[in-house]
Amino acid sequence: MWRRLLFFPPVIAAAALVYWAANQRQPPATHDLAETVRDVRTIVAGEIDLVPRVTGFGTVNPGKTWKAVVQVPGEVTYVHPDLKRGRILAEGTEIIRISPSDTEIAIARAQANISRVEAQLAELDANESNLSATLEIEEEVLAIRQRESERRQRLGESGTVSATALDQDARETLAQRKKVQDIRNTLKLVPAQRRALEEQKKLNELELAQAELNLERTRISLPFDARIAEVSAEMTQFAQTGSTLVTADGIATSEVEAQIPISEFAKLARVATPDNQAGSAITTTDIREIIDRMGFSVTIKLDVDSVAVEWPARVSRLSDTVDLKTRSVGVIVTADDTWRNAIPGERPPLSKGLFVGVELRARKLENRIVVPRSALHDGHVYVVDEEERLKIVPVDTGLWQESIVVIREGLAAGDRVVVSDLLPAIEGMRLRPARDAGLEAQLAREALGEAADAQL
Repeated sequence: MWRRLLFFPPVIAAAALVYWAANQRQPPATHDLAETVRDVRTIVAGEIDLVPRVTGFGTVNPGKTWKAVVQVPGEVTYVHPDLKRGRILAEGTEIIRISPSDTEIAIARAQANISRVEAQLAELDANESNLSATLEIEEEVLAIRQRESERRQRLGESGTVSATALDQDARETLAQRKKVQDIRNTLKLVPAQRRALEEQKKLNELELAQAELNLERTRISLPFDARIAEVSAEMTQFAQTGSTLVTADGIATSEVEAQIPISEFAKLARVATPDNQAGSAITTTDIREIIDRMGFSVTIKLDVDSVAVEWPARVSRLSDTVDLKTRSVGVIVTADDTWRNAIPGERPPLSKGLFVGVELRARKLENRIVVPRSALHDGHVYVVDEEERLKIVPVDTGLWQESIVVIREGLAAGDRVVVSDLLPAIEGMRLRPARDAGLEAQLAREALGEAADAQL
């Protein structure tokens, strides 16, 4: 019995020890939470100048292309020794000659026909003169015959002349009258015969002119300074009418049909269109004037071994079709004298088939607030307020251009715009802004279209 009682003292002692230890434990320390401050980069919104522009790409083609099409068939008797693909020949250079034998025969035939008709006209004039003289004589003879017939008629009334003699006299008078009438009829036909011969002469002269023109066509010369693109002419080859012997590309102008997204070109056109012309109807007669009024400046660009080469150009016209697959419009630009102004090793010419970029610029817009695209978040911009806290501001955007965007409403000059990534972005959160002056300068250069050192 007493052994069972010995169990309780240790239990009581342990419980007392636990109670004492619990009373001696210190309560957990508490600390006040400090507000987190986020470091951010900012730019100061300012009114800067902006040059609206779009960029497209296309392939270079010559402004003019000429084909030597055979107009007079014959054997090729001459080919210029430099008539080879890639060579540049001057305007007026005779490049091909076709045998003129058939044409020379046609010329001789036409000349002979003209001479024959001229001889016939001379003969007709002589016959007319002779007939006129003969008519005068025969008319006099007829007058004498008529007077003689009248005397015999009076003698016949007195019975001196027989009736047979009177009939014979009447027959002779009628015969003379017929002779006179025949001459008169022949003379009346002379003007018609002359007109027929003159028309025949004109026809022969036309044949002669055609033959002489064909003779000129046997000599084929370049109509302008050109670079030879294709040659299919060989010596002693028979050239058929309508066949193409040479294709040459003019070097005075080069054209590029740059494919530009429809939306981008439409924005640029809206910006470039004067206010008094906006919404006006466009007709076929003033499209050229409208393009001129927009004042586009064009630069063709090419990167060669990390060296940028540029050529000034002008907007020539718009393509007649729209590419529905790429939703782009073709803007055809023209550059002048790229071959004559080429510098070996520095500035190459715009050769056919070269793939280049084309930049279209509108007139400069002044005093525009511009921010990087990365600073725009679903139509909102992060701004640092006077208390160094985040303010999320809705904005109305204007022109989007490459890596920048124009803010029309929502920002004012002097606002501090956050350009850092904020995840998460909570309205009113504390910020520690640091102004990025380099980015501001880069933004200004980008707005003017100058080369940027880094991505915005």
